[in-house]
Amino acid sequence: NLSAYNADGLSASGMNFGIAVAEWNEKVTEGLLDGALSALKDLGCPDGQITVVRVPGTYELPLAAQWLATDKKPDAVICLGCVIQGETRHFDFICDATANGIMELNLKYNIPFIFGVLTPDTFEQAMDRAGGKHGNKGIEAAVTAVKMVMLKNSLK
Repeated sequence: NLSAYNADGLSASGMNFGIAVAEWNEKVTEGLLDGALSALKDLGCPDGQITVVRVPGTYELPLAAQWLATDKKPDAVICLGCVIQGETRHFDFICDATANGIMELNLKYNIPFIFGVLTPDTFEQAMDRAGGKHGNKGIEAAVTAVKMVMLKNSLK
């Protein structure tokens, strides 16, 4: 399980999170969401401090993440999606645009926007990373969010 983490010294207590999750490849993205929510709760973040919004697809994640940052003022935003390689270049355009959009939000808002987007070749590979044999990248995204907020707070 690549998603195992050491919780020693990690705490999401007092933190607020936004999560934007894509509906496209819903079986995969709901698995990622379950993992992220589970990790945040395990690290001490109550339900009332987590706002989840759903968007049609991965391409829409940056805008939803921006809205979360603007309207909810979270400590971090976790972006969860899945784009599976197909027979056309559509995969490349969506992945590139989404990655760049999320990166730009980090710098614009000075809070962590976590890239929890799977880019596998097959549906099976996606499921292996959404709670399957390779763990759950949603957990990893949530732990990354907590670590980044803790880092920012330590620099104040």
